[in-house]
Amino acid sequence: MKRWLKLGIKETLSKASITDKLKNLTHIRSNLSHASILSISTLLLILFIAFTIRILPLRWEIPTGAVRLNEFDPYYQFTLTNHMVHNGLLSPYWPEPWTFQQLWYPQGLDMSYSLPGLPMTAATLYTIISLLGVNVDLMTFASILPAIMGALTCLIIYFVGKDLGGKPVGLLAALFLALAPGYLSRTALGFFDTEVPGIFALVLFTLLFLRANDESRTLRSSMLYTLGSALTLAYFVLSWGAAYYILGLVSIFTLVLILLKRYNPRLLIIYSITFGVALFIATKFQEISMDYLTSFPIIAVAGVFILLCLSEVLRNNISARTKVIVTLGTIVAIIAGFVVVWQLGYIESIAEKFLVAVNPLLHSENPLVASVAEHNVPTWANFYYDLGFGILFFLAGLYFTLRKPTNKNIFLLLFGITSLYFASTLARLSAVYAPAFSLLAAVGIVSILKPFFTLLKEAPRIVVKTKRGISRVSKEYGGIAIFLVFMLIVTDLAFMPQNGGLPRVYGAAYTPIAITSSSLPYGIDAPEWSNMLQWTQNNLDSGTVVCAWWDYGYWLGTLGNVTTLADNATINATQIENIGFIYLANETQSLKMLKLYDAKYILVFITLLLSQSGEQYIADFGSAGDEGKWFQMARISGHAKQRFIETGFMDEQTAWTNESTFVSQDTQHGQWIWNDAGTNSTIYKLMSYAKDRWGVVSGTPNSVLTNVGGVQPTYFKEAYFSGEDTNPFAHGGIIPIVALYEIDWERYNSDFGITG
Repeated sequence: MKRWLKLGIKETLSKASITDKLKNLTHIRSNLSHASILSISTLLLILFIAFTIRILPLRWEIPTGAVRLNEFDPYYQFTLTNHMVHNGLLSPYWPEPWTFQQLWYPQGLDMSYSLPGLPMTAATLYTIISLLGVNVDLMTFASILPAIMGALTCLIIYFVGKDLGGKPVGLLAALFLALAPGYLSRTALGFFDTEVPGIFALVLFTLLFLRANDESRTLRSSMLYTLGSALTLAYFVLSWGAAYYILGLVSIFTLVLILLKRYNPRLLIIYSITFGVALFIATKFQEISMDYLTSFPIIAVAGVFILLCLSEVLRNNISARTKVIVTLGTIVAIIAGFVVVWQLGYIESIAEKFLVAVNPLLHSENPLVASVAEHNVPTWANFYYDLGFGILFFLAGLYFTLRKPTNKNIFLLLFGITSLYFASTLARLSAVYAPAFSLLAAVGIVSILKPFFTLLKEAPRIVVKTKRGISRVSKEYGGIAIFLVFMLIVTDLAFMPQNGGLPRVYGAAYTPIAITSSSLPYGIDAPEWSNMLQWTQNNLDSGTVVCAWWDYGYWLGTLGNVTTLADNATINATQIENIGFIYLANETQSLKMLKLYDAKYILVFITLLLSQSGEQYIADFGSAGDEGKWFQMARISGHAKQRFIETGFMDEQTAWTNESTFVSQDTQHGQWIWNDAGTNSTIYKLMSYAKDRWGVVSGTPNSVLTNVGGVQPTYFKEAYFSGEDTNPFAHGGIIPIVALYEIDWERYNSDFGITG
């Protein structure tokens, strides 16, 4: 055996064998045209740019010795992934639902109602690379994964664009998606959240679904792509709540084909298999479950399916009278059936944040939804700031697809229009708009330039002058047009005048992650939050309850290793209202509520800004911390005014509905100032005392005044103030302070005669 093995190795490594293999490689290379080599090289360069620009924040993470996650929600996904890695992929769901007690105390957070797409993907890939001997910690891997999937999505959209308009469209679409600010921010280093697999699945589904509907393909090929699109759709539904969008888009697309009389039996088969298999798989998980099938979007899917069946029936050779009767009967049955099941309460309503995307007027009706920054309604100025002159190419793409209404172009047209609408109602959905924008802008550019390239390729002709002028357009005009379009693209991607010359994408990418910058929107390195979380991890037990506004729940629970009352999941509006009450009520009212939660500590985060009056520096409240969020606390808690009165936490005289109870307008200076109710509120005392402490420790020694004096709390004593020793000029005049107070229960109980 060994002899034969040695002979085989010797034969494989012989000079003649190696020469033959090199000749084969040369033969493969000779089969590639220069255009193909250029296309492949360009695509690889785009993918390299897509990945590297997404990991630029590493510049701030490397000095810390750890790569952490960005923003807040990714820490929830990391907690789930970490549990899967150590206990199995199904451990949060089976055999018993996993409740994480450190979040949403006292009831805890039922993690079995989590979408499994992202954590399962990350846990599986992490296990594989660990088995291959790659030594990297889970958080670092989770932080880099979004950049990898972002680059892969750019690769997939290349093939979508190629199918729509050839390699030029594919390459331009990949380039635009790689540098789209709305998508880049959702796939940059550390953004380990549901949009990462969501947009990946959206683009992959688009590719497979359109190929499945390509009538030039064989039935076998079409069925393979249909199965692929079904599995991808299932992954999408299990990864991101915004899967409602693609369900609706495909339903509208299919309905439009029916109305345009483009129905064929293959469309019915593709539609049935895609939705049938996808929903069968997705409903096996608790977060989706069978209730998903009774939601409004799925009812719409079912309605279109019935219309497809009707179209199949009408293909038969039956009389016109029968066709009319069957059609009207089906439509009446669909409407009547919908009304009946709706009135009986069998139709599940979708979450309010999705309703807000459909109807942006709902924003003002719920202060909790309005308090989430990514739920804000973007302005057209935001679109121009992000997309620049690319908007013109997007509009051109809409025009050219409308001029040539093939099935693929109809899908692209609907994709562009609907995603633009939803992106204009909810800032977060700009990530959904990015692929549609990239494809349509690429189609627009290629369609505009196509006649000019054709003109340049023509052989030189003698220009003959006639009485009406020159008989044809000169080739020079084609070159000028191409140059102008090229300059517009360069202006968008390399030099943006609307952004002071700096490309928007560069500014979005080259900035520290939220925890490294202490959640400041100024792109600075500020360790105050990191220091606080390190302190709580080293000095408090995991069961210690810390009250904080819901923004910071994941940080405190995951990195700080303490127990929190609320976080970005916002699953319990009542508890968030109670936290808002704790901060806006006076101390004695707040402590009555805090006692219900066994809280030991309470935290506030403030920022101070330096200003100069003559030669004197003054530090006053900024807007990036709780000093800019307290009015949201007032509105959210004010939403429950009647409940607090009925439960005895406050009376009619001290009740509030919004922030106006705590501030008065200074007409002389045109600003709001705290009134007596405001200065007596718990949050004012916590913030102002932290500001005064910074003034004593760091302000006065550096000749900086803290403007108006603060109020020392009675029942809250300083535990640890991260940032009180921050030099006023260390961060360019921005001073972040994370103030942790210990609740003095002993004094409170003594003052009010509470025993036990």
